[in-house]
Amino acid sequence: MDNIEEVEKGIWEVSMQGKMRVPARVFASKKLLAKMKKDRTISQLKNVATLPGIVNYAAVMPDGHEGYGFPIGGVAAFDENEGVVSPGGVGYDINCGIRCITTDLTMKDIMPKKKQLVEKLYSAVPSGVGVKGKLRLEEKELETAVTNGIKWAVEKGYGRQEDLQNCEEEGCISGANWKAVSMRARSRGRPQIGTLGAGNHFLEVQEVQKVMLPDVAKTFGLHEGQIVLIIHSGSRGFGHQICDDYIRTMIEANKKYKIELADTELCCAPLNSAEAQNYIGAMNCAVNFAFCNRHLMMHWARGAFDEVFGKNTSENMNLVYDVCHNIAKMEEHIVDGKVRRVCVHRKGATRAFAAGRKEVPAKYRSVGQPVIIPGSMGTASYVLVGKEGAMQKTFGSACHGAGRNMSRGEARHTWRGEQISAELAKKGIFVKAGQMGAVSEEAPGAYKDVDEVVASVQDAGLAGIVARMVPLAVIKG
Repeated sequence: MDNIEEVEKGIWEVSMQGKMRVPARVFASKKLLAKMKKDRTISQLKNVATLPGIVNYAAVMPDGHEGYGFPIGGVAAFDENEGVVSPGGVGYDINCGIRCITTDLTMKDIMPKKKQLVEKLYSAVPSGVGVKGKLRLEEKELETAVTNGIKWAVEKGYGRQEDLQNCEEEGCISGANWKAVSMRARSRGRPQIGTLGAGNHFLEVQEVQKVMLPDVAKTFGLHEGQIVLIIHSGSRGFGHQICDDYIRTMIEANKKYKIELADTELCCAPLNSAEAQNYIGAMNCAVNFAFCNRHLMMHWARGAFDEVFGKNTSENMNLVYDVCHNIAKMEEHIVDGKVRRVCVHRKGATRAFAAGRKEVPAKYRSVGQPVIIPGSMGTASYVLVGKEGAMQKTFGSACHGAGRNMSRGEARHTWRGEQISAELAKKGIFVKAGQMGAVSEEAPGAYKDVDEVVASVQDAGLAGIVARMVPLAVIKG
């Protein structure tokens, strides 16, 4: 890795070599960069830089680690005419994402009823591997949901109209194509909408510990001492099956279009091909599924708060923002001094648009888009705000979390779930999980230091730290 050079503070560039079409850039501190060198993160990033139509450079965020095809934390943009789309650049959990909900409660309100609240939330929000949800949608109803996104949910009485304004894509990405979704994906999706799932997905009750940018925090509706709710989940088996289906399609497409790959996991198709358009249409269905999924859970969580703290509590529970982590979509960005339409892949990366972009909700447009960065279980989470540096350097992107420091298997062999739960309880963090194995896999020590990761994002000028939150209660699958 001797060809890595620091070109700005916290920005490292791998110069073009071999079949790379563009350089590769790593956004990280020296310590985080050293961790990436220990796995395939940088070699995978270099492979991404060989794909047809890629512009500027392939990038990885400070929470980066190796994944399928693209590294987790990878960002790459492809020319609309000459570029490709790759399922490995989106990931299996399409639109895995996160939303933050404010309350008007404080620690004084929460502490006497914390255990009761956790039990109510655990009962209200189905969680766990393969768990089925409260809703039993017929296929036609699921088609409507994944075509219309959370507009469908609001029309059904779940959530509020103003929630739409505070979601990326207003909770519905256009171009969803139900016909491009396999019967297997449909059957897996029907019983799982409105479920948390397992793995790194969670629901957390947190306290806003410190505000760093008071004016921006006020715009976002955040203040010190406030209780907030974080929901982290994605498209469940529906999105996983769509990814699996189209990886097979793209492997055949590579042969058809004679695309030379540095790694077969980067299988892809030209953006203007039928294979690519079908994948994008199916992927967009999964994006909207995930929006609906998180929205339904928020609705039921609001109900749980009403049961514990009084029936009008949810009236003051407002959605700050809902942002995607795993997605590929067409956006306008400046490339070589000109505005160009490109297909931006964000895999384990969060959109972080700056002030003035039309995609940012009107109420936030003067300051920039909220960027929600969860920590690992038992550590801090952050709300940041997108900065102009992200528009110039990363196609408006930032990190999406702390990033794994070790595999789930290694974590299970290192810790017992009961041990982690007990240690967190001593810190005043109540954990409720369906399986202790899920707790051991998500032990705080299995992740990088979220404080350092977020500081790296700020140092690189991608986003500014608005507020730091600490967990009080965690629900895992």
